[in-house]
Amino acid sequence: MKLDVTPETPVMDTPLRIRLDGLVPRGAVTLTATCDLADRSWASSAVFMAAADGSVDLTRDAPLTGSYSSVDPMGLIWSMASAGPAAGDKRLRLTATVDSGQSAETYVDRLGRPPGIAREAVEAGGLVGVFCYPESGPPRPGIILIGGAEGGLHEPDAALLAAHGFSVLALAYFGAPGLPSGLVRVPLEYFGTAIDWLLAHDRVSGTQVGITGGSRGGEAALLVGSTFEQIAAVVCLVGSGVLTQGIPYDRGHLLDILRAQEPSWTWHGTPLPYLPYVIPAELERLVAAGEPVELRLAFPTADPDLLARHAIEVERIRGPVLMQSAEQDAGWDSVTLCEVAMARLDRARHPWPYEHVVYPGAGHAIAPPPYGPTTAMSGPGPGVSFAAGGSPAATAAAREAQWRRAVAFFTEHLGA
Repeated sequence: MKLDVTPETPVMDTPLRIRLDGLVPRGAVTLTATCDLADRSWASSAVFMAAADGSVDLTRDAPLTGSYSSVDPMGLIWSMASAGPAAGDKRLRLTATVDSGQSAETYVDRLGRPPGIAREAVEAGGLVGVFCYPESGPPRPGIILIGGAEGGLHEPDAALLAAHGFSVLALAYFGAPGLPSGLVRVPLEYFGTAIDWLLAHDRVSGTQVGITGGSRGGEAALLVGSTFEQIAAVVCLVGSGVLTQGIPYDRGHLLDILRAQEPSWTWHGTPLPYLPYVIPAELERLVAAGEPVELRLAFPTADPDLLARHAIEVERIRGPVLMQSAEQDAGWDSVTLCEVAMARLDRARHPWPYEHVVYPGAGHAIAPPPYGPTTAMSGPGPGVSFAAGGSPAATAAAREAQWRRAVAFFTEHLGA
């Protein structure tokens, strides 16, 4: 029995081909996958029937039973579930076992940093970030990559995007050393400084850059794009075309944060108006019961006039816009919030291409690059856990699709 995985040393956004040969024709074989991610161990398992030639190919074959159900080359990866504390090995371990007890095993080192990508810490001008770019070749188009309500910066995502031919600044705007702890009164001028820094770098080509962000970072991407003329392309992922209320994490518990009435953004020292949170009875019930909270309940999206009053002036963006949202987003109603932006672009007859893609059955957690576990249906929040929504399979498919679409979008409109 031979277990073969190609490519041998893939980067994290590269799909794998997993194949078994030398099996008993029509015989059963169990494939398991394990790896460490962060401080947890993750595992999945599925049973397959060998073809008449004694092979199993995950690009061709669906499992009989297991942690996923349909033909999917990366099904064993996204269907991994948390299996306890980390075991101390970040490599992907694949094991094949048949009823006779015979087994085969292989390890795959999935590279978090693609080869040939350099990194540079950024601290100038009060910025907090990491700049990732191809070491060789000519200067590349610049992109600013920002995260959402979790704060901090997303260096691994920037490194993966850089490997597709870009010079990418992973920029923190709160929740990192030297920055505010919460998304409160963030000056838009900070992003202007980042744009200027990026365009001045000798590894960045052109006179304009792109910007991409997920969740609250998607809101920021649209807002920054509408504010600074040097932004030439915007990708908003499960974001919002509406300005929303701030997140003062120093208030402690979720309910205290929702009641705080703080703005997210300022421009020339003036707070920008925002859509205020609400605390409906169902949200309070979920908090009291200790159940995962659907934060979308805190956003009053049913009143189109209210949304319109706090809409971002996306028609001021001087370039193409791609918005991608999740049909079953429990974090907030990204579909409706992005449709507000679409309506403004329609009315303005925006002269550049723009599009809103909705992924059916997917939840809020489509923002990371593809090929990681999507089985965790909730995540930690301030004194609560947050529901993500959607199904693991649909969210995994959306992660892959949104990443490929975003890379293609920037390649078309910025060059790479």
